[in-house]
Amino acid sequence: MSAYDQICLARDKDRPTAAAFIDAVFDGFFELHGDRLYGDDPAIIGGLARLSGRPVTVIATEKGVGTKEKIARNFGSANPEGYRKALRLMKQAEKFHRPVICLIDTAGAYCGVGAEERGQGSAIAANIMEMSALRTPVISLFIGEGGSGGALALAVADRIWLLQNAVYSVISPEGAASIIWKDASLVREAAEALGLVSADLFRLGAADRVFAEPSPGQSFAPLYQELRRALSEEMDRLTGLPVDALLQERYEKFRKFGRM
Repeated sequence: MSAYDQICLARDKDRPTAAAFIDAVFDGFFELHGDRLYGDDPAIIGGLARLSGRPVTVIATEKGVGTKEKIARNFGSANPEGYRKALRLMKQAEKFHRPVICLIDTAGAYCGVGAEERGQGSAIAANIMEMSALRTPVISLFIGEGGSGGALALAVADRIWLLQNAVYSVISPEGAASIIWKDASLVREAAEALGLVSADLFRLGAADRVFAEPSPGQSFAPLYQELRRALSEEMDRLTGLPVDALLQERYEKFRKFGRM
């Protein structure tokens, strides 16, 4: 399967969204709203839940199901208040020693005029800075698209996991083709060059684990159960580390990026 074919699967309209994963993997999810500064962004959902009995904070980019909900959630492209809400919940989790689990599925942060006026770049930068030193375990799971800073704002984590057909890239292949070759029709070539699919990311060390997906048309239920077990086991390991050791491992993990 080509890289572009995998991107199409990651974008498929029938692919389960973050809300489906939250319902299936976690228990008793209680959503919290607002950034305490401007408003609530429905493109990012977050709140409290239990994972195999353990209290956790769950934060996710949500694209929505159906045209009406997709529009309401801005197709999963968050405004700065969404990232500030996410950071508020992360800092709350740190205060109460709750692990954080992020589910990522976004084409990227919203690039509208209003988002820029309200500080989109600084909101993303603040998340990256704060997550790098967050004194509680963080696992980020890419369940679909992982676009640019919109994804990175939730992905400075102790563990970065991807589903088989998930992608993670600094730019979309359409955008890369337009910039590099001035020809958006070369999207397939750009997709291959970017190295954005799960196998490439794992090989390069940008992903720690890749989960096989069901064949098209088959149920995601076995995958949900596998994720529940894997997340529970990994959280047992991460919460067993002294905080300073956890932070040092996170620092070293990101310092290794780009080394061949």
